[in-house]
Amino acid sequence: MSAKTNAIRIVETAKIDYVLHSYPCKEALDAVTVAGKIGADIERVFKTLVTQGKGGDYYVFVVPGKEELDLKKAAAAVGEKSVSMIHVKDINKITGYIRGGCSPVGMKKNYVTVFDSSAEKFEKIYVSAGKLGFQMELSPYDLCSLVNGKFCEITL
Repeated sequence: MSAKTNAIRIVETAKIDYVLHSYPCKEALDAVTVAGKIGADIERVFKTLVTQGKGGDYYVFVVPGKEELDLKKAAAAVGEKSVSMIHVKDINKITGYIRGGCSPVGMKKNYVTVFDSSAEKFEKIYVSAGKLGFQMELSPYDLCSLVNGKFCEITL
């Protein structure tokens, strides 16, 4: 990779062990396709979703790639009455990333971040490295600690 992303720089600065995986990619791919391209178990490939609460604050949820975010559980996890997904057109403005390359690490601001509790059963999970075609494999505990996150059951 010629230029490191913010996510990779932050992980390296924190001295967190990770493995970078790359694959050919010109557009956003679903997590199942990404898992196939990097030869990973889909259960360990997580996607990063960004929501907005009723009060206007943004929240980040990291869920297994083939699962759906339960908006009621997500809202409860962050103490909101409700949350809704942000519009795709707003991803870059809010996070600094593009669709398909949104990492829970290195967003424009440090948003409250919640990881689905299923991540805790794995020694390593995969998340976007902040650029299309790149995934980081690292400890879910290291990742959660890095972004001051927490684990909760947030999927359907």
